[in-house]
This record gives sequence, C-alpha cells and structure tokens, in this order.
Amino acid sequence: MGLLSLGTPLAWDDAKKYADHVRTHGIAQFLHIWDRLKDRAGDELLWGDEVEYMVVTFDNGKKHAKLSLRQTEILEKLQTITNDMASDRGETDSVPTFHPEYGRFMLESTPGSPYTGSIPDLLSVEGDMRYRRRLARKYLKPHEIPMTMTSFPRLGTPGVFTEPYYDPADAVSSHSLFVPEEITNPHARFPTLTANIRRRRGSKVAINLPLYIDDRTPRPFVDPTIPWQRNIYPEDPEAKQGAALIDHVYMDAMGFGMGCSCLQLTFQACNVAEARRLYDLLVPVAPIMLALTAASPLWRGYIADVDCRWDVVAASVDDRTEEERGLKPLKESRFQIPKSRYGSVSLYISDEWLNRPEYSDIEAPFDPAIFERLKDHGIDPILAKHMAHLFIRDPLVIFSEMIDQDDTTSNDHFEPPPVNSPIGWRVEFRSMEVQPTDFENAAFAVFVVLLSRAILNYNMNLYIPISKVDENMARAQRRDAIHTQKFYFRKDVFAPGQPSPISTPASSGTSSPIDPTATNGIPLHKERKMRNCFPPPLKPETWHPQNPIEDEYDEYTLDEIINGKNDHFPGLLKLIYAYLDTLDMCEHEQVRITQYLDLVRRRANGSLITPATWIRNFVRSHPAYKFDSVVNQEINYDLMVAVDEIERGIREAPEFLPPHLCRNADLNGI
Repeated sequence: MGLLSLGTPLAWDDAKKYADHVRTHGIAQFLHIWDRLKDRAGDELLWGDEVEYMVVTFDNGKKHAKLSLRQTEILEKLQTITNDMASDRGETDSVPTFHPEYGRFMLESTPGSPYTGSIPDLLSVEGDMRYRRRLARKYLKPHEIPMTMTSFPRLGTPGVFTEPYYDPADAVSSHSLFVPEEITNPHARFPTLTANIRRRRGSKVAINLPLYIDDRTPRPFVDPTIPWQRNIYPEDPEAKQGAALIDHVYMDAMGFGMGCSCLQLTFQACNVAEARRLYDLLVPVAPIMLALTAASPLWRGYIADVDCRWDVVAASVDDRTEEERGLKPLKESRFQIPKSRYGSVSLYISDEWLNRPEYSDIEAPFDPAIFERLKDHGIDPILAKHMAHLFIRDPLVIFSEMIDQDDTTSNDHFEPPPVNSPIGWRVEFRSMEVQPTDFENAAFAVFVVLLSRAILNYNMNLYIPISKVDENMARAQRRDAIHTQKFYFRKDVFAPGQPSPISTPASSGTSSPIDPTATNGIPLHKERKMRNCFPPPLKPETWHPQNPIEDEYDEYTLDEIINGKNDHFPGLLKLIYAYLDTLDMCEHEQVRITQYLDLVRRRANGSLITPATWIRNFVRSHPAYKFDSVVNQEINYDLMVAVDEIERGIREAPEFLPPHLCRNADLNGI
C-alpha cells in the first residue's frame, strides 16, 4: 500500500464528471515521465518484499479467534518505535516499515531498505521477515498475534468475528449483508473506493466460490447464514434475486478480497526495455506460483472447493457496469470489458522480437484516441496499446484538491516511476499467496528472484498465448491443483540461437548439473552479486517464425514445470541451479539456498502439501467438524492456534514443512 493522499474524495456521481479529465492528464503525466526516464539505464538490481499480516486476537477461555480492528493504534505505536530505532541506530541501519492496508485488521511490512543483489542480502530475507513479525508482535497486546493467513476463515459469519464487534447493518459503504463498515481502513480513500465501486457497477459485487461438498453437506445447499429477508439497503434483495448461487459460498463486499493477504515482490530493472522483458516473461510464471503457494480454502465459515484467493480479489473490486460485462448492449458505456480491473494481464508489452503478436490473443479493448496520442508522441505501438487499454477504466477515487495538477511535476493521475525519485523502472510480482511461516515466504521470495535472474541471464523465452495464461490462472485455483491439474507451458524455453546451459539430463534438481569450467579447462568467471543489465537476445539473421504458436507449448504437471520431465524439459529449478553456478558462493550459502529451493521442489512433486491442503485436512480431521462444510468457532480457534505454533516452531508439521526448516536465521535483535 503506497502513500495515502489527504483530501476530500468525491462520491461517484461527482467523480465521474472528471473521468476524462483525469485520463487526459494521466496520459500527459505518463508522457512527461517517459520523456525524462525512457533513456535511463544502468540501474542495479534492487528488490524487496511486501508481507501482509492479519492481527488476530485470541480469547482462550471461550476458544474464540477474532480479527483485531486496532490497525490505527498499532501503526501509530510501530511508527513511533521504528522512528526511535532509526534515530538511535543512525540512517545507515535498516529499520523495517509498517503500512496500512484496506482491512482495519491488516498490517503490511516491508524491509527498511531494498535488498541488493548480494548473496548475504538474499540470505537475509528470512531473518528480516522474522524480525518484522517479532517487532510487530512485541508491541501488540498479549492476546494479539500477527498472522500470515491469506484469508480469515470466519470473516463475514453471523455473530462475532471482530474485536470489537460491529453490526453489518451499519455497512454504509458496501451495503454488505455480512461485514460491517468498521472492518475498512478509516482513511477516506477506502470507504469512498468501496462505495464508488458499488455505485458505478449499479449493484453490490457478487463473489461466488463453489462449496466443498462433504458427506453431510445439505444438497442443494442454500446458505442458511445469508439474511435473505433483510431490508435496510436497496441492494439487500440481490442475494435472493440470483446474486447468491446455490451450492456456493456467497460474498458481497470489497472487504472479502481486499481483506486477503499476499506476498509481493518488486524488482528494479536496468532500464525500461529490461523491465518490459521481465514483465512479460514472469506472466506465464504467475499461475504456477499461485498454485504452489495455494493457502486459502476457507471462506465465510465454509470450506470452499478452491484453494486460492485470486478470483475473490478480482470479483471484490469489479466495478464494471452491466453493459461493460456484456449483459446488456452498449448504450451508456464505451466498451465491453472482459476482466475486472484487478485480474491477470491482457497484453504482453515488450517490443523485442521474441514477443510475437499472436501471443496477445485475447480481447483487450483500448481507447483509440489515447493510442494515437501515444504513438504520435513516439511511443511504440505495443506499449501504446497497453497504456490505452489501462486507461479505458474510470478513476474511482478522485480528491477534489487534486483534480488540477502540474503534469510536469506530479504523477497523482499516473503512477511509477515516482517523480523526482532515484527509483527506476520496476516490475511487481503479485500472484503468490502469503504463507503461514516466514521460512516459506522467504523460500518463495528467493525462488522468484533467482528465477528472474535466470530468465534474463539465459535469454529465456517463456511466451505462451495470454489465453493459456488465463486458463492456467483458473486451473491454479482448483482444489489440490498440484496433483489434479496440468498447465500450459512453453516446450523450448530458450530463444532461437541461445544454447541451453544444462549439460546433463534433468534430474532431481537438488544440485547443479553445470560443468564449472569453460573451454580449455579455464574456470568461468563467477560473480558475487546478482545483477541487472543483461544483453537482450539477439535475433538470428536467418530466423523468422514458421510454426504456429500452438506447436510451441504443451501441458505439464507442476512437478514437470519445476523439476523437469526427463530430457524433454529441463524444469525451472535446473535453470536456477545453472544460474547459481555462475555465482561465487561459499558452502554455507549454497546449503541455505538449497533449503529454500528444496521447499519449492517438494511442493511441486507433491511430497510436501500446500497450506491450502493442510488447512482443509486440519478442519476435516477436527473432532468438532460435522462433515457439513462448516468451519465453526472452535475449529477456527484451534486452526489459528496451530498455525501460530507451526510458525513459532513449537508444533511439527512434517507433511507441510521440510525437516530442515531453518530457525537459526539472524534476527538482528530487537
């Protein structure tokens, strides 16, 4: 969550009058930024993580775990503490930062300064995450715990699920049947955003997840916890008019999606061309990582038949009108828009030769006037279309004080890179679910940053059609996707003319198969730091695309994508180990990195289960579970206790975490 602007937000009927104004000036601000920074080059690898917590309060006597709504008070305390620490230590020491999120029960933490590409920095991630968690926990109340759960299982159930309790009847922004106004961050941006999504859409958001049908689940399942007859807000009848589907878990507010937690990574690129290349090549990886980190099978007090949050988040902010959703012919709206504003990408954006036009094969409407304006300014057609596609959306939160701006010095109508900042072009990776333990979160952060370097170092080509990425996103969310699904992935992951760095057939992925010597027995030069500024792939003089793109990809299991498929496909881990062999590391560093990569390897081959599977198994084996798909208060409490104990290392979960779980990371003291 970035800096929150101060001012007076406009309600939708007022804000929509300025939509074209904001679009016009947003493009102007983008062009000023582009002109200043398009030739910027040479930025080193800087990267960071964002970890989101839910603050859970425990009533041990009543066996009740609830969401604590003390975000404002907690952040004020943490801000004071971290400011004092920075003052005491001096500016050279890194002090973590904590930020608000949409949910008043949420905290976001980031490192105090970015990680560099050094191996010590790479291996400091887990310690930094642990330090942040311990720092937050130290200044909470004794019965409060910061937990990295993707979704809170009983958010929106009847009765008490927050501390303090508030009545959903007062949900004046969302008009939700289930969650009160007070779960939302009180900053004016958030209730305005919530209300304006509802007003622009013309109805409440409608989120439906298929219910996990257990032995005693009533069929058909008509949810008895929905207040079908409530008559407070105009949208209250929507549930019985069809918004709530039979045999589904129904949710009706932004808070169900924006109240989820995730693990995000941001990478600074060498220049805009490298940023565009990395953006594209991480797109096909996004659903793979979503499936590997699946951690959210419980919603509104029920077991769902999905494992991930992605569709919940997308639906929770879906402000499209009926016309834009294709339910009515276009009359008032300008475009039919296939996706929610929060969803998987619709276009690849690199202008390099590996990006064939056929890969961006789904409908992605764009504003033709903006497209032409950008092209006239010298923006290449691929990036111009991407920007013109983004700007078909209406801005939802406009502050009256910020309508008119100096487009040469402001970027409030268009974001990064920030104006007057040393920060360069960046790529953010957002698909992963947050994991219950810092070891897991660090492992996946390490895996993705190493994969990003391998992609650039070996000029990998991971392009597949966007339509197949979308299908992969759907498959990734299905229950136990690791065992039940196959995913589209590219057969040959190297650019034409680029030799494979793998010198032996794919094996288990637990050690590097690379010959550490170059020709004539001269050792390869090894670098001590991961870096940016890799040369782009050179187009062979004789190359031109001949085969249809359908011949370029196949369906693979997650195990095959990560660990390889005999000598047919090397697996991403093999390529990471090949890249690691180009780095100068001591034995201890190699062991630590292997521990992290081993978690990914074993998740992919199924020898370790995902958090989603572990959570579902915990519920279904609980003595209080009645095999009716319901997660009651007692089960939820015991689940939260168990997850906290696993994170602190006092409860074993060998089916879930590897036995070498590293718990001796340097926490740097508190």
